[in-house]
Amino acid sequence: MSHYKPYPVYKDSGVEWLGQVPEHWQVMAIKHVVAIPVTDGPHETPDFLDSGVPFVSAEAVSSGKINFDKIRGFISKADHERYSQKYLPKRGDIFMIKSGATTGVTAIVETDAEFNIWSPLAVIRCNEGSNPYFVLNFMRSRSFQEAVALNWSYGTQQNIGMGVIGSLSVTVPPVEEQQSIAVHLDRETARIDALVEKKTRFVELLREKRQALITHAVTKGLDPNVKMKDSGVEWLGDVPEHWAVCKLSFRYSVELGKMLDEKKLTKTSLVSYLRNQDVQWGAINTQDLPEMDIHPAELERYTVREGDLMVCEGGDVGRAAIWRGESSVFGYQKALHRLRPRSQDNDTAEFFFFSLLTAKKRGVFEESDSKATIAHLPAEKFRQYRFAFPPTLEQREIAQHVRVECERLDVLLTKTELSIELLKERRSGLITAAVTGQIDLREAA
Repeated sequence: MSHYKPYPVYKDSGVEWLGQVPEHWQVMAIKHVVAIPVTDGPHETPDFLDSGVPFVSAEAVSSGKINFDKIRGFISKADHERYSQKYLPKRGDIFMIKSGATTGVTAIVETDAEFNIWSPLAVIRCNEGSNPYFVLNFMRSRSFQEAVALNWSYGTQQNIGMGVIGSLSVTVPPVEEQQSIAVHLDRETARIDALVEKKTRFVELLREKRQALITHAVTKGLDPNVKMKDSGVEWLGDVPEHWAVCKLSFRYSVELGKMLDEKKLTKTSLVSYLRNQDVQWGAINTQDLPEMDIHPAELERYTVREGDLMVCEGGDVGRAAIWRGESSVFGYQKALHRLRPRSQDNDTAEFFFFSLLTAKKRGVFEESDSKATIAHLPAEKFRQYRFAFPPTLEQREIAQHVRVECERLDVLLTKTELSIELLKERRSGLITAAVTGQIDLREAA
């Protein structure tokens, strides 16, 4: 933002988190720039209907907009009229989430359509001396969001009272200047948003390409001219003719981890152990692990070694990572399966890791009717799943190819995701600088 100039003269705002503001700007509490007192929606749960008047709550508010595809539901005309005696939405009203994990997130009403809101939303309706889009941008600024966070209170969840919202400060430039700032921000943020959208789509395409690369490699191989056969497994389809298709138990031992029983903890044979949450796709956490007793006679069964594939039995069923080896002994609890090739000469865990990733993406671990992920994957059931297994050398070649290509794509992904974050930071920085008077936009609009 180096091409923007500051205002010629500044003064102390009198508000610690605001600092200095342009000399001709005012600073007021929100309650002094509103046409009606800060209010909210009804504090009762309505009867929801299949159709009727849209009922908006916190989940529909994000990025300055109201997403009517994410309404809580529909209410009756009678409930709408009753709730409207307290508050009736109007174009230009600003909503701020005042409770829950997204406290402080704001949006502006840009429709004349009929709808109503629920109690998690606070309403700011600007008076004639305040431009609602300027106020919206101020409430989205880093400075204001930090002030909101400082004023949270905590019950069952974080929240901020309407009285507190009304007492928070807002800058008040002359109305014409508010308008010019709002227009400039609308134009510049739209340009940044378009770039973010374009780059986000590129990220999606890279991820799709990455998965397509993996899927093709572990189901079709690397030779485009190889003869194919029907695998007899729906999610695999045709596979190379010379590949084996068999139950997992024929190629891998599948061991479920040790059940944790704190009542029987003797602390005589303590071993750090892996939990379900410690195994993410392609990565295993080994920091700050809990401990459990594993008797020396059980160490072979309930500990891991280099090359073991750890697979989640519950939660995100099928999520997996390869144990890369540690000098210490590590156990694993019952929420994890340990897969170990029955013959290191026949199979490599790295190839099967990519096979599991493909199986997961293709819905192998979902209920066929609901498409919901199954709650648990018992060892007996897991052993019966059928997979394709190339000869060992080919497994290694495929795994090497996939790893190299994925690393190349991951570099692009990381660079693109970083550029998206920088654009978002630039957007946030521009909004904050404009509405707090750090830059002069009077001639820029």
